[in-house]
Amino acid sequence: MAHAPLLQLSDISLTFGGAPIFDDLSLVVQPGDRVALVGRNGSGKSTLLKVMAGLVEPDTGERVVTPGIRVGYMEQDPDMSGFATLGEFASATLDPGEMYRVERAGAGLKFDPDRPVATASGGERRRAALARIMAEAPDLMLLDEPTNHLDIEAIAWLESELKAARAGFVLISHDRAFLRELTRATLWIDRGMTRRQEKGFTHFEAWREKVWEEEDSARHKLDRKIKAEARWAVEGISARRKRNQGRVRALQDLRAERAAQIKRQGAAAMALEQGPKSGKRVIEARGIAKAYGDTQILTKFDLRVQRGDRVAFVGPNGVGKTTLLKLLLKEIEPDEGTVEHGTKLAVAVFDQARAQLDPNMTLWESLTGEPDMRVAGNADQIMVRGQPRHVVGYLKDFLFDERQARAPIKSLSGGEKARLLLAKLMARESNVLVLDEPTNDLDIETLDLLQELLDDYDGTVLLVSHDRDFLDRVAATTVAMEGDGRATVYAGGWSDYRSQRKAEETAKKQEKTKANAAKSTQAQQARKVKGLSFTEKHRLESLPAEIARLEAEIGKLEELLSDADLFTREPVKFRKATEALNTRQEALAAAEEEWLTLAEKDEAGG
Repeated sequence: MAHAPLLQLSDISLTFGGAPIFDDLSLVVQPGDRVALVGRNGSGKSTLLKVMAGLVEPDTGERVVTPGIRVGYMEQDPDMSGFATLGEFASATLDPGEMYRVERAGAGLKFDPDRPVATASGGERRRAALARIMAEAPDLMLLDEPTNHLDIEAIAWLESELKAARAGFVLISHDRAFLRELTRATLWIDRGMTRRQEKGFTHFEAWREKVWEEEDSARHKLDRKIKAEARWAVEGISARRKRNQGRVRALQDLRAERAAQIKRQGAAAMALEQGPKSGKRVIEARGIAKAYGDTQILTKFDLRVQRGDRVAFVGPNGVGKTTLLKLLLKEIEPDEGTVEHGTKLAVAVFDQARAQLDPNMTLWESLTGEPDMRVAGNADQIMVRGQPRHVVGYLKDFLFDERQARAPIKSLSGGEKARLLLAKLMARESNVLVLDEPTNDLDIETLDLLQELLDDYDGTVLLVSHDRDFLDRVAATTVAMEGDGRATVYAGGWSDYRSQRKAEETAKKQEKTKANAAKSTQAQQARKVKGLSFTEKHRLESLPAEIARLEAEIGKLEELLSDADLFTREPVKFRKATEALNTRQEALAAAEEEWLTLAEKDEAGG
């Protein structure tokens, strides 16, 4: 028996400011659907999700949710007025006895439910909104960029939760690895039209290229037909001096059809201009250390960065990645050690906080207001890598239209703001590029292009990102920051780092096992074979309970320490928990060794 759909949209049309976003759009979401919703920044993905959630009313068409089906929507900017803490907001729709659901999501997503709303950052608010929908566990989840403001550990937690969930979900994300792992169908918004493929995001790019190739072929055939008809119009009319009105009208119709074909937006025409080549040595850090109060960010760290290197910095939120970048760029001083720069460094920075944009300025003013981008005597031109360019022409390279040039920055989407920042960054000459969380809010095509640019960039790249796919595509060296001042340099990107780290952990376990086996053999050879004393027998019986207790305590301490913000928030608690964990791990190793010795003795004496 067929299941009723969770949600259905029929013949939806919607316009904003006179421009159509959707026209006669229809779609169905079935139980268990796991759909990637893809499309360019500004194509209407977030708007479509709001229509599906019932938050935006279409101009025409119908939205139907099957009775009894609960639809949950994760808001980008949740309204928390009336709530004192993040936990109150996240648990607002739950029964009093279900607060544990929020606490569990809070632990996985790394936010504190007791944090007052008034002092919470934008990232904490978004994590609370995500925790709310995960705790509510609706039948259909509508998730708009859920991985933004999550570190890699929290993304992994969310991935495993969504994999195990029985709910259907529609997911917007720029995180390719996340989409590949979770989706089984793809909904593509392209120039006001939606296409659906019953395959996950892994197959999207091949599908998109096939659709575009078919379009290009059809357009080419239409162009040839127009040329043939136009030639007839000129030659035929001249020759016979009378019009075949039917054929001329057919030509006009063909031209109208060609004009009505909405042109695909090209990828943003970005280019990074290298400045003068830096010296071979770009940055050399020797023995640098940094602490804030009781929190040790870095201890005795060495790093040599050479011209052309691509260095990624990874680790949980709050661990100090941005602080390390600032130390390497000499924006702040280390407590110990030295940082030396090579010659002729020209640094360009893509800022994580988007602090470089004034929301009340227009895009035009934002570009022409930069002192080093002004062209004397030409108010409508800017300097782009040493050459004058018209403001609108340059903005078009980044997929903005003429109308948007005079619009205020506050009217832009998150992705469009990121593109404007990239436009400003790429106008400058540089030989060191610093990218602090560049992938947030960028659409997949712009991400592709940014990666290609970085491949061709002759300078040095320093990158902070939680996007595993982007790290694998760009980084040649990875600096893993693991808290408590520890930072380790690995060759390769994210996957290389994880495999090397796993190999290290396996080697340590094997060494410990060998050492324990050697101790056990020595103990066995040293003692005479005889049965257990009364005390030893009692100890052998009581050890399993002691080992189980120690394992449970270690599990709780490890869970506590997996909160990446703990050492930032409560450094004393973090230090005590670390000491307690070490003590219990040593006690567990000793108890296991004692049990092994006594069990062997009992067996030999029996």
